[in-house]
Amino acid sequence: MKLKFALALSAFIITSLPMMALANSQCGPFELGTSQQNDGWARINGIKPVSQKVTFLKQQGDYDNIKMQWMVPRNDYPGFYGMDYVKRSGRAVLNVEALRSNTDQPRHFGSFDCMKIN
Repeated sequence: MKLKFALALSAFIITSLPMMALANSQCGPFELGTSQQNDGWARINGIKPVSQKVTFLKQQGDYDNIKMQWMVPRNDYPGFYGMDYVKRSGRAVLNVEALRSNTDQPRHFGSFDCMKIN
């Protein structure tokens, strides 16, 4: 009986993992999440970044202390956003820069607190 319960519990946990991966965060006007394919890439407002770098700040696999960097195509203007998502001790911040195509253009930065949604 205990074996059947353990198998049923294991099956439930395994089938629930994809749903857990879909937990999203809202950071100002940016919604961070994952794709339905669960391909390991983040999605920012539904857009897949062109580059992604993940760094664990304390130890490997510690998702409460992580830094993620993305280059995301802009949907309102030609160009890219450079994004740094930093989560320390469970508190997350998203720093964003609208990358310039010309050094004479002004720099635009934003920093947003992130809140978990879902």
